[in-house]
Amino acid sequence: MKVGIIGLPMTGKKTLFQILTGNEIKEPSKALKPLPGSADILDSRFDKLVEMYEPKKNVRARIDLVLLPKMEAETISKGEIFRDIADMDAICHVIRAFEDDAVYHAKGSVDAVRDFEMVNSELVMHDQIFVEKRIERLEAMVKKIKDEDQQKELVLMNKLKDFLEDEKPLRLIKLTDDEEKMIRSYPFITRKKLVIAVNVSEDDLENEVLLSLFARSCEKRQIEVMLVSAKVEAEIAMLDTREEKEEFLEGLGIKETALESLTKLCLKSLNLISFFTVGKDEVRQWLVKNGSRAPRAAGVIHSDLERGFIRAEVFKYAELMEKGSEAELKKNGQIYVEGKDYLVEDGDILNIRFSV
Repeated sequence: MKVGIIGLPMTGKKTLFQILTGNEIKEPSKALKPLPGSADILDSRFDKLVEMYEPKKNVRARIDLVLLPKMEAETISKGEIFRDIADMDAICHVIRAFEDDAVYHAKGSVDAVRDFEMVNSELVMHDQIFVEKRIERLEAMVKKIKDEDQQKELVLMNKLKDFLEDEKPLRLIKLTDDEEKMIRSYPFITRKKLVIAVNVSEDDLENEVLLSLFARSCEKRQIEVMLVSAKVEAEIAMLDTREEKEEFLEGLGIKETALESLTKLCLKSLNLISFFTVGKDEVRQWLVKNGSRAPRAAGVIHSDLERGFIRAEVFKYAELMEKGSEAELKKNGQIYVEGKDYLVEDGDILNIRFSV
């Protein structure tokens, strides 16, 4: 799962990237190129399982984060930023909503909604230009040779063009399986899932009014939105222990860190769920598409497990926490034996039986 972080200059996206990944950006020149990093997906269920099993090894699922060059006239006109975005699974757009006289704003004033709409318009325009060029090319090809596939694609491209001209992102359009297949390799940006991180001051972290300014527009466009304070997150990152961090968060009335919020929204956007494997040797978190059957989840662990899948022994995280041990679950008949048709649920703990 690769999430690209974008935003206008001086929005705090670089600070947020450094906090989330632990990667320090020492050379400003590197900001002109995509900077890769990764971060653990923080999940309190994983922490509880580690406490319970005390394994020799524990492995969290991870999210790949890429800091993309700032969106300014030069990168937009060259189009390089859009090629970088097209390589992502999802996008996190960092928007500035904090006031600070010491930090200039590219537009001369802080207006988070204006910046949100401006960047969205640029993304829609990119897809619109691509569609218009593709239509021109297809029309020229169809005039020479009456190819059925090209004619079908031309109809689809005109459908997309009408949609984009209404300033709607392509993630909203309903497509058939055949239509999806036709455009799968095309660099459409507004087909991608989008998360908005509104960078606010400490005082605005619980500002429901500010959040509501985005909520309705985001809901209509299938965009997830969160408030974050890069300044506060930088202070949290400097604390040594989890206890200190929890105490600091509690003092500010913050329920979870930016990384926890961001990864939850990214997983939700990408329709991914977590499942776990546990034992004294290792506790591990895995990600799989929501709606996946047990053999597919087994394949996430190792291809041999999917190929030779026999059954899955499943128990539920909530039931394990309630009963306190696998032995108690077994006594109560709460370890379930499931076959190939079982749909894995978020928080499932799996033990795969297989033969190859």
